[in-house]
Amino acid sequence: MNTIECIKSRRSVREFTDQKVSHPILEQIVEAASFSPSWKNTQISRYVVVEDNEIKQNIMEYVSEGNKRILAGTQTLVVVTYIKNRSGFERDGSYTTKKEGSWQMFDAGVASQTFCLAAHELGVGSVIMGIFDEDEIARVIDLSEDRAVAALIAIGYETEHPNAPKRKTVEDLLEYK
Repeated sequence: MNTIECIKSRRSVREFTDQKVSHPILEQIVEAASFSPSWKNTQISRYVVVEDNEIKQNIMEYVSEGNKRILAGTQTLVVVTYIKNRSGFERDGSYTTKKEGSWQMFDAGVASQTFCLAAHELGVGSVIMGIFDEDEIARVIDLSEDRAVAALIAIGYETEHPNAPKRKTVEDLLEYK
């Protein structure tokens, strides 16, 4: 599959089979995601794979109702984290731009999308979830103080491929000056 085809055919998958994603496939996905661009090549994104049902159940206490349904139906949850205070910062800890530390989430977002595209290329469905209590989830997975939770990605083998939602036209999205 070429890149444009991969982008256009990837969907947010919310229903999965009972088949677990193997560790070799997860490692291929993370390797591909490691090529995501990042602020000054800081490569701050990290991935915590949750396969333990007890940990997943604890995480479910801190997500939205819609996300609870998704998590209940997946065998594998990926917690996307990042190393704090690197993207958007100078070595002395000051901000480089007016965007301040928001570059951290930008870099984690780019890595998350690359992760999902790599998963799709390998036949694995995914959905990025963002409505959750990041501090509580960090506590549940025992995340070190120098890292923060950026997103949750439920992954697995899709029960059916969702249809593409309507997209805005190029005319709506693009302007020239």
